Amino acid sequence: MSKKIRTIIIEDESLARNLVKNYLEGHEQVEIIDECENGFDGLKAINEQKPDLVLLDVQMPKLTGFEMIELLDDFRPEIIFTTAFNQYAIKAFDQHAIDYLLKPFSKARLLEAIDRAIEKIKGNKTEETPIDKLTEEPESDYIERVVVKDKSKIHIIPVEEIRYLESLDDYVMIYTKDKRYIKQKTMKFFETNLNPSEFVRIHRSYIVKVEEINEIQQYEKETHIVILKNDHTKLKVSKSGYKNLKKALNF
Repeated sequence: MSKKIRTIIIEDESLARNLVKNYLEGHEQVEIIDECENGFDGLKAINEQKPDLVLLDVQMPKLTGFEMIELLDDFRPEIIFTTAFNQYAIKAFDQHAIDYLLKPFSKARLLEAIDRAIEKIKGNKTEETPIDKLTEEPESDYIERVVVKDKSKIHIIPVEEIRYLESLDDYVMIYTKDKRYIKQKTMKFFETNLNPSEFVRIHRSYIVKVEEINEIQQYEKETHIVILKNDHTKLKVSKSGYKNLKKALNF
């Protein structure tokens, strides 16, 4: 018999976990090695046990499924998302998920996803999952918090606490009132995923919260700077950034 697919279930609802276990009971190629009820426990279990496959809920307390994935160490298992929310499907496939199951799903639908995962884990080609059959056009969904891993600590930063962001090549420095945090993301990610009515890209190196702007000053002939409230931080404004400011501030 071939090696079994070592699987972890990460789901905050015990009924949903039990249903998945029931569906997979007796499956010759799947071994459930652990189950977790939140993203923190799931993160620890994945890093310690190195499963082949994870069945992962999206909306969970403490950490969402997507936030948990961001915090994984170098090891990355195959992922099947299981959720009641259809608007995250595109984001799930951006994470190279095997499949995206909308609750309530049938045993047949789960086994179809499991078969797809087994083929990929074995190194066989699988057909591309038809995303358009799984979801409607996703709703606008801006991030509400940023999760940063700093050695053994995990910081959860509410978006309302962010003052501005600074580009550092493949990283972004996030500034709050009291601290700063470094995140391995691009400025393009934050420009796309922060609410444009609250944050504005003023320069290739800076995104600033509109409420933090105290004044805009002309710096040279065709360049400007913004001065932030409280600590009077000065940030450069590019020509395109100045246009973005005019639009955001309606002047």
